[in-house]
Amino acid sequence: MAFVRAAKVSEVPQGRVKVVEVGDEDVALCNVGGEIYAIANVCTHDDGPLGQGYLTGDEIECPRHGARFSVRTGEVKSLPAIVPIPTFEVQIDGDDILVDVE
Repeated sequence: MAFVRAAKVSEVPQGRVKVVEVGDEDVALCNVGGEIYAIANVCTHDDGPLGQGYLTGDEIECPRHGARFSVRTGEVKSLPAIVPIPTFEVQIDGDDILVDVE
């Protein structure tokens, strides 16, 4: 495991998404009830930018065609996507969000 500093907790307000680059990976950091989750910033339906989507509860909706995914597990919650999105392990160290993209 190789955790890398991705952002500050204070940069991702509750109910919001922040897109960051971690290594070679575009990652969307999602704050759900004070918990930070990290997902790939790419919809598996058409490569849409999930970080520009709508976060409602623990689900993010792709802004292009409305596919929805759980930010906790990556599970598809709504078509047209059928393939889950990658999720990444997160650790919090003080105000730092650390993400493992390996």
